[in-house]
This record gives sequence, C-alpha cells and structure tokens, in this order.
Amino acid sequence: MKQTKKKIIEVSTDTNIGGAGKCLITLLENFNYDIFEVKVILPPNSLLKPHIEKLGIEVIEVQGIAEKSLDLKSIRSLGKIFKREKPDLVHTHASMSARIAARHAGAKVVYTRHSVFPPSKYLTHFPGKQLNGLFNDHYADGIIAVAEAAKKNLTDTGVSADKITVILNGVEGLRPVSEEEKERLRERFGVREGEKVVSIVARLEEVKGHEYFIEAADLLLRDGINARFFIAGTGSCERQLMERVRRLGREDRIIFTGFIPDVDRLMNITDVQVNASYGTEATSLALLEGMSLGVPAVVSDFGGNPGVIHDGVNGFVVAKQNSAALMMGIKKLLSDKELYKKLSGKSIEVFGKVFTAEAMTRNTEKLYLSLI
Repeated sequence: MKQTKKKIIEVSTDTNIGGAGKCLITLLENFNYDIFEVKVILPPNSLLKPHIEKLGIEVIEVQGIAEKSLDLKSIRSLGKIFKREKPDLVHTHASMSARIAARHAGAKVVYTRHSVFPPSKYLTHFPGKQLNGLFNDHYADGIIAVAEAAKKNLTDTGVSADKITVILNGVEGLRPVSEEEKERLRERFGVREGEKVVSIVARLEEVKGHEYFIEAADLLLRDGINARFFIAGTGSCERQLMERVRRLGREDRIIFTGFIPDVDRLMNITDVQVNASYGTEATSLALLEGMSLGVPAVVSDFGGNPGVIHDGVNGFVVAKQNSAALMMGIKKLLSDKELYKKLSGKSIEVFGKVFTAEAMTRNTEKLYLSLI
C-alpha cells in the first residue's frame, strides 16, 4: 500500500538571501520527497523564489509578510491558504503571523530561531518572561534552535526547554579547486607571491565586528606578517569601515570585495577565516563552508561561534571586541606550519561529522515526523 506523503509548508519572510534563506534552500535541496510534499510561502519578489522554483517546488506569494514577523492582515491571508492546502505541518522562519494562522488552521507548527541576540530586560523578567513563554509555547509544537546559544536565548525568555530541539546548521561542502586554479584565483584577487590570505565573510553591520578585524589586520602588518586581508560583503557600515582603512593607510592590504556571488572562489585561497561578531551570531554558514575546505578560523566567543569552532581543535576562540586577541589567534595559525596543518585537518573532520547538509536535513525530517 502506497504511503501518503506528509504535506509541509515552509514560510519565509525574507526578500533577500541571508543565512536563514540559505538554510531553507539547503533543506529543500535535500528533503526526502518520497516522504514529504513541500510548498513554500514567500513575500512577493523575494530573491529566494527563483532558487526554489528551480527545484520544482511551488511558491505561494503573500502580500504583507515581507521582513515582518507579525502583520494582522497577513494572518487572514495565510489562514485561507492553510485551510485550502491542509498541511500536516507548517515550518516558519521568523513569521509569527504564519504560526498563528497555522495553529488556527489545525496544522502542527514548527519555527526556527536562526539568530542569537541579547534579549531585552522585559523578556527576561516577570511578567514579560512568563507571557512570552506562554505565547511561544502555545503557537509552536516544536522549536528548532540552530545552536546551543540560540536555545539559551529562548529559555532565558521563558520558552519551555522541552519544546526546543537543537539542530545545527549544515551546508553542502565547497568544491576544492586545483593548484593551477588557485594560482589563477590568487591573481584575480591580487594576492602576491608568498602572501597569506585572511578573510571575513559577513554583512557589513556594526555587530559583525569588522572594526576589530581591521585593527587586528593592522597589528599583524605592523608585526611583519605577510598577508592580505579580505572583507567580503556589503552593508550599512561599508563607507565608515573603508574610511577607517584609508586612515590607517592600508588600502593595499585590507581589501573590500563587495558582494561576490562566487565567494567559494575566495574561500579556496583563504588560509584563515575570521568571525568577529558580538551582537548576533548563531551558526555562521561561511565558517562551515570554510571548514569543509580545511580552513581553520579565529572567532569571537559570542553566540554560536564556540559551538562551531573548538578552541585549539579547528581554530581559536577569543574574547569578543578584542583586536589584540584576534590578532594573536591569527598570528598563531599563520606562523606555525605544523599547528596549521593539524587544525586544518580537524576542520574537515569536524565538518564531516557534524555540519553537513545531510545531517541538518535528516534531523529536521525526524522532528517533523515525530510531531506529525
């Protein structure tokens, strides 16, 4: 007898492709479609749409949900869709409107906490903590935290630990290129013979800590380290960060790449990756992609970073907002060949055991089935 497929609707409010969007695409690329039938709800003109439709998955566009967690009008629109589609489970990525509508339509509800941030005092004390806990527990049958730090974020604001499952983000490993291709890429990015490459791949926003990366790069160059430092991404702080580099007179060694669609090319010639976040970080997908190529990292001790990079194993974890500590971690990796070789090998090993797209998807499917 043929098994009836479980009907799942994924909901994203993203108009651009960020970390949450990349995770959604990875899930959709790896789901077991012998078991699940999946549709996706997006706001109109989301950049996620062509990627999802390319996979042969139906996209339903809904007005009013773009970049919003809660919108009263869209609850009504979403409710009509859920009653028509009759999903077994709705999985939302930062949409409270979809959680409310799905609950009223009788579907099981899962939502993912993709980020880590310092919660407000109101949400960590009576009565805000209790009210937030009751509301979240009522409008979710299961909650996915993408890092232990994300789980703590939730429990600190009153959410029941019993509802939370930690499912670490996973990515498809990057394809390593040949030595000949690496030489061409080094030429493309202006890397000179003998120079090491240190990269930070993150939105250019204040909490991502680029200022500390720039200061650490300056300290390393003063110390005689022969390296070139790349800042990949765009954001609201781009102009002031560029001005900071200009004042240091380091424009030739600290390079802003802007948005590069083939960031895997840069990762293939990167010796050390850096994550200096101090305000929002759960599981950096860039760190995972680098690990798949054997790129060790130096990261701040904020959020989910220590759950990805284990100090002395596949990189170093240093105090957040501390340029000198960041500098010392990078220097250790660039100055000790044997240490670098050891941590590079461990990076590949840890990635293969924990952070693959396959592992993330199977764990997510397991949660879906347990709730349905």
